[in-house]
Amino acid sequence: MSSSVAERRSKGLIWFTTSFVVLWILIAAGPFLWTVWGSFKVQPDFFSKTDWTNAIYGVMTQAETGSAFTGAGYFGAWVEQDFWRNSLNTAIVVFFTVIISLTLGTLGGYALARSGFRYAFWLLMLALVFRAMPHITLVSGYLLPFFEWNVWGKLSTTIIVLVAINQPFTLWMLHSFFLNIPKDMDESAMVDGCTRFQAFRYVIIPVMWPGVITTGLFSFLLAYNDFAIGAVLLSSENQTMVPKIASFLGTIRETGDVMFAVGAAVSALIPLFFLVLFFQRQIVSGLTAGAVKG
Repeated sequence: MSSSVAERRSKGLIWFTTSFVVLWILIAAGPFLWTVWGSFKVQPDFFSKTDWTNAIYGVMTQAETGSAFTGAGYFGAWVEQDFWRNSLNTAIVVFFTVIISLTLGTLGGYALARSGFRYAFWLLMLALVFRAMPHITLVSGYLLPFFEWNVWGKLSTTIIVLVAINQPFTLWMLHSFFLNIPKDMDESAMVDGCTRFQAFRYVIIPVMWPGVITTGLFSFLLAYNDFAIGAVLLSSENQTMVPKIASFLGTIRETGDVMFAVGAAVSALIPLFFLVLFFQRQIVSGLTAGAVKG
């Protein structure tokens, strides 16, 4: 009798947890899948106020284009509005932001993790306070010198600001990873004839490579998804993807093309999906290593 009761309880628990996971996946992934589907419709279908099923069947899309699906939103964004230029700008900003942030972060995090002085703690505290501040309040302080030096609107200035804002996070995260690596590894390498930098490069970095990948991914996401910094510091000719997508929506005075924004937004999400899929093992390994101690 007791075994049958336990079996019924276990089946009920499995059913409940499975239903909860499925519901959670639908809530989390549903809006994205709906947006992908709607990106191949015309605006009267996707934003229909009379019948939401028009977005499924494509009634107006069929009437306007002769097919239930259309790529007009993607064509308008990438060809008519030159969204490929904004994608190229984003690639340049992201690449240099990640490379510079990781280079300075690994060197600084290693130095702070191996430093025996108390100033290392206070530097990390200052970095945490700086990182917690709203980005827009930090960006405003850069405007005057950028205007005075005539460098406003350029990609290089945005890279500098993104690195400055991102650096406290990379220092904290990489510092935590370095603390998990015993100092004996450094000392053994130096006993064998390595300099401090050689021990750092050839011994420490290969061990904590998953942590570098994880930190690099978060740095990538900061630069890739940035809106406030790019919108304030970049001219319309040098806009990155997210500010450009926002410009497709129009303003109070000007009517935008929403389907251009939808197509561009779906396009911007595709690289993120494949990036996480490609680096999933390193990300999990890095996050696990960072959770052991810190």
